[in-house]
Amino acid sequence: MRPQGITKTIDLGDGRTIIIETGVLAKQADGSVTVRLGDTILLGTVVATKEAREGIDFLPLQVEYREKFSAAGRFPGGFFKREARPSDHEVLTSRLVDRALRPLFPDDFHGDTQVVVSLMSSDKKNQSDALACLAAAAALAVSDIPFGGPVSEARVARIGGRFVINPEFADMANADMDLIVAATASDILMVEGEMKEVQEADMIEAIKLAHDVIKRQCQALTELSAAVPKSQTKRTYNHENNDPVVGQLIHDFCYQKYYDLAMSPSGKEERSASFAAVKDACLATLTDEQRSDKAMLARFFKKTQKKAVRNVCLDHGKRLDGRKTTEIRPIWSEVDVLPGTHGSAIFTRGETQAINLVTLGSSLDEQTIDTAISKGSVNFMLHYNFPSFSTGEVKPIRGPGRREVGHGNLALRALKPVIPPAPGNPYTIRLNCDILESNGSSSMATVCSGTLALMDAGIKISAPVSGIAMGMISDGTRHAILSDILGDEDFLGDMDFKICGTAKGITATQMDMKVDGLPYEVLAQALEQARQGRLHILGEMLKTLDKPREDYKPHAPRIVTFDVPKESIGPIIGPGGRVIQEIQAETGATISIDEVDGRGIVEISSENKASIDAAVARVKAIAFPPQADVGAIYTGKVKTIMPYGAFVEVVPGMDGLLHVSELDWKRVERVEDILKEGEMVQFQVTGKDPRTGKLKLSRRALLPKPEGYVEREPAMDGGDRGDRPRREFRDRGPRRD
Repeated sequence: MRPQGITKTIDLGDGRTIIIETGVLAKQADGSVTVRLGDTILLGTVVATKEAREGIDFLPLQVEYREKFSAAGRFPGGFFKREARPSDHEVLTSRLVDRALRPLFPDDFHGDTQVVVSLMSSDKKNQSDALACLAAAAALAVSDIPFGGPVSEARVARIGGRFVINPEFADMANADMDLIVAATASDILMVEGEMKEVQEADMIEAIKLAHDVIKRQCQALTELSAAVPKSQTKRTYNHENNDPVVGQLIHDFCYQKYYDLAMSPSGKEERSASFAAVKDACLATLTDEQRSDKAMLARFFKKTQKKAVRNVCLDHGKRLDGRKTTEIRPIWSEVDVLPGTHGSAIFTRGETQAINLVTLGSSLDEQTIDTAISKGSVNFMLHYNFPSFSTGEVKPIRGPGRREVGHGNLALRALKPVIPPAPGNPYTIRLNCDILESNGSSSMATVCSGTLALMDAGIKISAPVSGIAMGMISDGTRHAILSDILGDEDFLGDMDFKICGTAKGITATQMDMKVDGLPYEVLAQALEQARQGRLHILGEMLKTLDKPREDYKPHAPRIVTFDVPKESIGPIIGPGGRVIQEIQAETGATISIDEVDGRGIVEISSENKASIDAAVARVKAIAFPPQADVGAIYTGKVKTIMPYGAFVEVVPGMDGLLHVSELDWKRVERVEDILKEGEMVQFQVTGKDPRTGKLKLSRRALLPKPEGYVEREPAMDGGDRGDRPRREFRDRGPRRD
């Protein structure tokens, strides 16, 4: 018998409801729920160890979002028919959930914690990623794991000028704003999304609307938690040793010294060395027993340093490198730095530097997307790499981590709205960004270098895009908004807010809050300050290159696209692809053909114009075959030689007879004296045989007629020429026997 579960229903206000149920599935987990919207169902579970591992002084939180192909009735693509490594979509959704949950765990809770959200059923209408955080938070709400929630997420999109909460897949094609917002009942925690050059006020309105919905979801989680006895008593833990005496000693020794250092501008390495020297001097004053707990000491030193630096900023409006709160670090940039690429750019802002490379390809280079609930391809990619040397560290080189996937996706979202669609852009585009130096906001350097690299490659973007990372420091009564934050300011501050956009409006954003209670007035101030900073950065970028280049690089592939009749697709491809492969082999061009809206779309690419022209001629000859009109001239391959002439390929799949008598004005004894199998020959179409339907071809019609040529009457006895005219050269001088 199915056990009786505990359910809670959330009304979305548009006729749809979310149903949360616990107590039925995965009951050995510390907390488990199912979340259902329509026929889309997610299973959320959480498990945490009772004790922290030895030496762990942080929260080892794992958040995994996975989509099962069987949820949508599909097989995984490729050779192996089971789910493998998570897709970028799953990684990005996991990050969204992680960023919403992590700030709400107690600071001193260090037990290994794993949250797993699985898509178990999909109706292919409702988007499951917007429900993943709700499932994770609900699992925590019904568990005994200490957690400061409830928290939830909601997607808000603007479609046709109207805001829609958790829109369906089909509606997203017409959206000009797509935001995921995470919040508690009182505070915004996280915002991420993409937009099509929208205004700051519109984004704030969308966040407010999403927050109103999240408040109802949080209330439902509170009521669900109250109905589950297990969740009423949270487990006890003691994962940190915090000796207040040692903490006070460190504060008394270090605070003023840290404060004075923060008042003196310095670079990253010099600043790190100075703070480390203060720490070493303080450690020398402590006893061996007081120095025994290194994790505790590290926490006290960080806490003291953080307090000193923050107070300098709030007291004097002064930052670690001496800048004002609104000041942007020095910028320099350069384009066309790597001649072998199709486009390249370096962007440097302060101690952060990114190099971006553009590669242009055809539709055959598009990336195939094959997830549980979507299948297709994309023609714009951006890959972000963060090598360890960029921060002066030594680390093994591995595949891209979640941070690299997330930062690359943010930059891609920022640039995607300005990439022109076909036919304005016939290319598949890949941006490959390497961070060469890092001290704050490398993802925004990726956006800026990406814009310059695209323009250097000759891509006609609709507008250049710049990006800026904003920070905030607040003590509850005072706050300072920081433009273009350093790495240390990200660590010491209360907000990391990245804004990308054109001069006209915002194209992408990512915000993470580290404190409670960000008033919307402060958010509006941060957005306005960010807008001014973006425009300044954009102005510096445009000093290097102010518009896309008129043409592509000489070695970039050229692409020609044209339509052909739908019924021509088969003949162009040929049996088993023989025809199209033969054209590619002979011309050196790359050809792709697809059916779109009842017509064939042919794309031909090559780095050589002659190669493209030859391929275009061959394909068009198939799609628009020659008529039997006298005078039409073509070039075709000699397919077969016979004693009476040669069969020549007029277009692939269509041959004509080039009779021996039409090879030259003079008598030709052997066809092989003039033609060889496989060679290309130019000819004129002279008609069509009414009996066989074969085209009649002539080579001699294109040759100049020799002087003295006369044409004899046909032999009366038929002879070896039948009824064909007898042709020869007549010598006007004396005849010799």
